[in-house]
Parts: sequence; C-alpha cells; structure tokens
Amino acid sequence: MRHRTRIACTAALLLTLTSAPAATASTATGPTHVDGRLPSGATYMMDVPAVWNGTVLLFSHGYTSGPANPAQDAPDEATKSLLLQGGYALAGSSYATTGWAVTDAVPDQLATLKAFTTRFGPASRTLAWGRSYGGLVTTAIAERHPDEIDGSLSLCGLVQGGVANWNNTLDPAFALKTLLGSDVPLVNLPSQEAATDAANTLTAKVDSAQSTAGGRARIALAAALHNIPVWNAPTQTRPAASDWDAQQANQYDAVKGLLKIAAFNRRQEAETRAGGNMSWNTGVDYARLLGESSVRKEVTALYKKAGLSLTADLAALDRAPRITADRNAVAWMSRTSSFTGELAKPQLSVHTIGDPLVPVQTESALRRAVTAAGSGPLLRQAYVDNAGHCTFSPAEQLAALHALEDRVTTGHWQGTDPTSLNSRATAADPSTPTRYVRYRPTPYLRPYDLAHPADRR
Repeated sequence: MRHRTRIACTAALLLTLTSAPAATASTATGPTHVDGRLPSGATYMMDVPAVWNGTVLLFSHGYTSGPANPAQDAPDEATKSLLLQGGYALAGSSYATTGWAVTDAVPDQLATLKAFTTRFGPASRTLAWGRSYGGLVTTAIAERHPDEIDGSLSLCGLVQGGVANWNNTLDPAFALKTLLGSDVPLVNLPSQEAATDAANTLTAKVDSAQSTAGGRARIALAAALHNIPVWNAPTQTRPAASDWDAQQANQYDAVKGLLKIAAFNRRQEAETRAGGNMSWNTGVDYARLLGESSVRKEVTALYKKAGLSLTADLAALDRAPRITADRNAVAWMSRTSSFTGELAKPQLSVHTIGDPLVPVQTESALRRAVTAAGSGPLLRQAYVDNAGHCTFSPAEQLAALHALEDRVTTGHWQGTDPTSLNSRATAADPSTPTRYVRYRPTPYLRPYDLAHPADRR
C-alpha cells in the first residue's frame, strides 16, 4: 500500500485562505507580482508573466535559521528572470517557521499552490522543485501529495531523509570528539547558546590539530565518515589525485563549516522539534564505514605519513561510549522527514559532485530507497562537475527543469544524459560553461529509509 501519510494540511486551512489578509499585486511593465500571507502566518510570493505558458513552478527554499524568513519563488534572481522570460509562473512560501520546519513547509507550500489557483486559475502543469533542505520538502510533497503535482526536481537536496542526515552528521563530530580529546556534548543540547559553545570548543580543537601531521590525519578520518569531498568550494584549487595534503587542507575548511552550521546549532533546533535526540551510533562499525568512504585512500596515506596507527584510532572509536537515540524522536523524524522511495510522478534529482554539506552520496541513498520501492523508472539523477553546495548555474537549473518537463509531456525520460543536459543548458544561456558529467557516487554511509525497515544502520 502506498505510504500516504499527510503532513497536516487541513481543509479548514485551505478554506480560510479567502479570509487571510489580502494579497497585494504589482504589474509595472512586466510580470504580475503578488505578495500575500497564509493563515499559518507564512508569507508567499508569486510571479506570473504577461504571457503564461500554463506551467507553475512551486519552489521550496532551503534551510533558514532566522530571524529573517522571506518567501522565495525561485533559487536566484538570474534563474528567475530566465524562467519568467520563458513564460513560467513562479510561486513559493516562506514556511510559517524557520529551521527544520518540514511540518510547516509542506502544508504551507500546498496552501500557496491553492492560493495561486484562486488568484490565477488552474495551471495546465505543476512542477515542484527545491534546493538543499527545499529538496527534502519537495521530495516529501512528491511522495505524500503526488496528486497535487505532475513532477518534481530536487537540486542538491537532502534526499537521504532526516534520520539519515542526522546520523551521518553525528559521525564526524563523534570521531573528532573522541580522537582530539574533547568532552563536548554532541546531542541533547539544551539551548542554542550551549550548541554554539560546543561548536566553538570542538572547532578550536580542530584548529589546534591542523598544526600537526597526526591531527591532520584525524581530521581527514572525520571528514571521510561524512564523505566530505577533497574539492568542496569554488574558491579552492582542485587538488591532484594523490596530493593528500592539498586534499586534507580543503577538507579542513569544510569540517569546520560542518561543525559551525549543522552539527550543533541546527541539530539543537531539530532536537527541539523532535522532542529529543534523533540519531545514534550504537552498533556502528567505523572501520567498515571508512572502507566504503569515497576518500579512504587519502586517510590511509595521511596516517602513514604521520606515522600514526589508523587501526588504533579505529579501535579507539570502537571503545568510546556510544550515543543512543530517543525512540520517540526517531519516530518523529522518520514520520515527518524520511522517505519510502515510492514515487507516483517522475522525479529528477541533481547534485554537484563536490558538495561538502549535503554530500553527493545522498543520491545513492535516494536510489536505494526508490529501487527497493519499485519506483526506479520514475527517477533520474544527474551530476554537475563543480565544487560547493548548490553551485549550479541558472542554465544548468533550466536544463534540468526542461528535462523533467519532457518526461511529463512524453511519458518517457529522454535527454537526461550529460551531453543532452549540457545542450539544454547552452540553449538556455550560451555564455554558461557546460558541466554535466557522468558520475556514480559511492554508497551513503548511514542510510535510513522507510523502504528498508530491517536495515536501518
């Protein structure tokens, strides 16, 4: 039976749209722009060109820490301009709250779609799309509300789901705490202030460790447990295949970014929503995870260079006290933010290969769930040869949207190979470099999905 658990989007909420504060519209000399507010408190925005092609694109934005919480209906202004020129209508909400707001985001996005229909009439085609955390929101809409859309596009999305994300975020922090000698709490953080203090304390340990060969090797090991790539920011020089020092230097910056962004402050916010700690490492074999990591050769080489025993450090991780999750928190995160892999409409998922925050291996987790659920023919995945999180060009994003559109129109996937996607990107903007490539990510190290109830590592 198809998993159809709906995140609360009540009929009463939709019926009260007409009683919400009136939307404001401006046309100037171009597209019609509308700003409004939903009964939930979320704001929304819409942009509709003078000559609408009948397709509305429902955009789900990425994680917002707050306090600012603006509505968004496109990933960036350049992409937005190209889409409006192409005749597409755009819509998107702010979500009622910031943070890990999936229980607000999904109903607010659907309510925004309802408000769009009320204002502009029914669309001939509705495509859901989103970036980063918005890719998780988009995938939740695709799985749980397929009747509302015709297809979906995730860009650099957390398509591994919430439980898998937080488990995989725990591992590098656990390795750093254990091997660098820290007593910072990793879970059950009582406040944002406590989370910031813990992040700063462990980051200081990382900074100190970076000054020694052994410390650099241990940072590389922690990075490997999150599959942090060795080229992960557009400002970095792409290191040679065996330039282990340059690779580690790049990872060092990304490890600190992970600690500052996700491992503590965002975790604390998510724990508050879930009602406790939703991740664990009991029973985890870190030697096995390292063996499956995309950067295991670098780790081995750096340990050898430092004269440090990798076997001994892995044994230290085995002996260290493990972290147990709160079952109710896991259940909440699973129910709201993990996936079955069951698709009823086509989905295209696109990732850069050098993403340090949401590693490209999340695509392996998505493929695993979708294949197990028997929905493989509805999924296609594509990869852009660039470093950084969500560092797509406008043309690359349009190429992906056009490929999804063709699948919806014809009922068959066509033109999702790198050559075709690069041709689509060139057609959208001839001045843009073409960077789609053939790529096969290594396994996601801590998968968890609702299609594998007996295999939740």
